Amino acid sequence: MVRMDIQTVMVGMGPVSSLVVLKPRATDKNLESEKLPIRIGMVEASAISAGVEGPTSKRPLTHDLLLNCIKQMGGRLNYVEIVDVQGTTFYAHVNITCESGRHIDVDARPSDALALAVREGVPIFADERVLQMASMPDFEAIEHEEKEQELQEFHDFVENLSPDDFK
Repeated sequence: MVRMDIQTVMVGMGPVSSLVVLKPRATDKNLESEKLPIRIGMVEASAISAGVEGPTSKRPLTHDLLLNCIKQMGGRLNYVEIVDVQGTTFYAHVNITCESGRHIDVDARPSDALALAVREGVPIFADERVLQMASMPDFEAIEHEEKEQELQEFHDFVENLSPDDFK
């Protein structure tokens, strides 16, 4: 599992989809260019944003209610995981410690898991296989590699020029 942070939450309107983009924690240099985009609904994007920005409502919203229920029953939210992707559908688990000390993983939509995680300040993880299958390419790195390749090809061309090539 790779520790992730929320990079961006975009709330789309109309035909524009909402999106949450996760990125690996800065401490993981091998994966720092990986970005995990997950398409979500507008309401779900708003719920994640509300959790990031802090409480804006005097009354508990749905994710606040769920966290309150977990706590009132003696449980604790430990972390959330993005565990699988099939096509464009992502799957997540919410890890909870029950009052008895037992750990359980509860199936969840990633948007709900992330909304809970930001409210409670718990770690977000993504399975490395999910990152490999669904991450966005690092377009800046690709552009840099292409420029380096062009420079190398030009350098090789110039190095192999001979006076006969100018006749």
